[in-house]
Amino acid sequence: EVQLEESGGGLVQPGGSLRLSCAASGFTFSSYAMKWVRQAPGKGLEWVSIISSGGGTRSYAGSVKGRFIISRDNVKNTLYLQMNSLKPEDTAVYYCQRSDGYRGQGTQVTVSS
Repeated sequence: EVQLEESGGGLVQPGGSLRLSCAASGFTFSSYAMKWVRQAPGKGLEWVSIISSGGGTRSYAGSVKGRFIISRDNVKNTLYLQMNSLKPEDTAVYYCQRSDGYRGQGTQVTVSS
């Protein structure tokens, strides 16, 4: 059974940092590009970042470029998102997503003072 389990969300003050993790199981993790997407309250899904299957290619949405870093460990079957300089507009449920669209249950990130 394919499973993607996000963790690491929480409440953080503006300017703070969080590191999200996504533990993958039930499939060959190293064969898939992986994404982080997010959904803010009352809004649709927004693509945040993507990393190639081997980790050598990464892309970011303009809204997070220079602040977020995506990475992966294909031995631990885990995807990461290091989020720095967080802003209130980063508040959302963050999901890891396999390149074919399969998505986890998400982890809440709230940026507020």
